[in-house]
Amino acid sequence: MSGDKSKLAAALAQLAIDYDVIDHPALHGSLDADKLLVDRPGTRLKNLFLRDNEGKRHFLVITAHDKQLDLKAIAKQQGLSRLGFASDERLARYLKVQPGCVSMLALFNDKQNNVTLWLDQEIWFNELFHCHPFENTSTWLLKKADLAQFFVSTGHQPKVVFLPAR
Repeated sequence: MSGDKSKLAAALAQLAIDYDVIDHPALHGSLDADKLLVDRPGTRLKNLFLRDNEGKRHFLVITAHDKQLDLKAIAKQQGLSRLGFASDERLARYLKVQPGCVSMLALFNDKQNNVTLWLDQEIWFNELFHCHPFENTSTWLLKKADLAQFFVSTGHQPKVVFLPAR
């Protein structure tokens, strides 16, 4: 079910995108990462895969690893009736990853551009970001400029927005 990590690596190489790799035990969320007590450069992220109330639109929402988002306020801000977490089945269908393995890199698997990317403006000023390459036993550190180039290559236009916290 998971996307092909070797195809992702080849695509990044073709774009001349370099990244550092950190291998680690499986991380199912930021709390698991906190337990490792590893000091790594870059911005740790929380990656949420959401859907609208009707299940017709899907969103990959990226924010700081420790930020608790107010989904009701975000839905109102974006003109949606409601936002909720997408099912594991939708995650597998659109991004081809399992829960706990979501990152911006999963957009590589969204060939039909069914997923809208929302980046929290509070994190997007940083220059280095942690991303899982379709699995949660590895973290790839990518530069902001390289991620921007990656988004262009996948046909995804990120929307940098203020994401209200609870």
